[in-house]
Amino acid sequence: MAAGFSLKDQLFNPQSVGQLAQEYRRALPSFDADSFKARVLAGFKDRELMARLDWIADCLEEHLSPDFVTMADQLEAAMPDPLDPALTDDDFGQFIHAVPGILAVRHGLEHHRVRATEVLYEATKRFSMEFYIRPFLNRWPEETLAVLVNWACDENYHVRRLVSEGTRPKLPWAKSVALTPDQTLPLLDRLHADPTRFVTRSVANHLNDLSKTKPDLVLHRLAEWQALGRQDAKELAWIQRHGLRTLIKSCNAGAMAALGYSADASLHAKLAIENRTVAIGDTLRFNATLKSKTRTPVLVDYRIIFARPDGRAGQKVFKLKQGVVDAGKPLSLSKSHKIKGDATTFTWYPGPHRLVVQVNGMDQAAAGFTVI
Repeated sequence: MAAGFSLKDQLFNPQSVGQLAQEYRRALPSFDADSFKARVLAGFKDRELMARLDWIADCLEEHLSPDFVTMADQLEAAMPDPLDPALTDDDFGQFIHAVPGILAVRHGLEHHRVRATEVLYEATKRFSMEFYIRPFLNRWPEETLAVLVNWACDENYHVRRLVSEGTRPKLPWAKSVALTPDQTLPLLDRLHADPTRFVTRSVANHLNDLSKTKPDLVLHRLAEWQALGRQDAKELAWIQRHGLRTLIKSCNAGAMAALGYSADASLHAKLAIENRTVAIGDTLRFNATLKSKTRTPVLVDYRIIFARPDGRAGQKVFKLKQGVVDAGKPLSLSKSHKIKGDATTFTWYPGPHRLVVQVNGMDQAAAGFTVI
């Protein structure tokens, strides 16, 4: 990311706030777009990304009816055209259009549940309401789940995606939701065969969340979906790979087997590190060779066990190769790994480290190197 880049300023700025102001001016003739824009921008300086959204909602509700039923009509009247329903992926819309979700929760959660969820239904066609459906799931679980059952069959793929994304066990940035797999998996049963990748990616992410606490349940459900044959085989294989990625990273045997990788494969691996001494900021270069007497699908990772000043060992797994080792034909792999001084997930320290090559979840070869 470039130095000085600010996501909050990219998303919320004079242009985006001005656009929102004009949308409400067109819908509400008495709306003072200029004063709204000026007030919103003046309050941005000391607010971070999500706080800016709340601030925009604060400023907007001053111009709206205090009666939520009327406010809901105003919010819907100001919404721009829906996102293109002919697309199938990566059409997120603009963050600025999350504001109706905030107001629906604030003013509709307790006493206007039905009308508020109608606002979320329309708003999610412009920007995903995944954060804002969750308070309704916690406050009105049975009623909201009944709504989501219908939404799972909606003609608009953004609405269908919301069903999966809004019920995810570990949705990033979002508040937790008090649902059990028994409540959410029937929704995924409907959605796993969806024709759009935007939806199936959410299904896979939902499964990956669930796999962190219920791995066997996820594996069983994927096997059931495979037996049903409702989804295209290639797309279901993609859902499996993406939904099992955390289990694969932790070398879960069931996940490996589900993807066709045998932990008992008869393999021989050789590892060679080209530069056994490497400085922070430079690149570690290594080669690995895999041999097998039979044709063997392989998922190859490498794990770095790194030193810490207190003597404790840390480790991190990285992807290397997904492929096949043919009988009598060695598979040669090469990798250059940057020893980043500004790594975000861990810190490199001088000292002895170790590189381990994993094949189908099993350690096959290892060698040491020194960071200076």
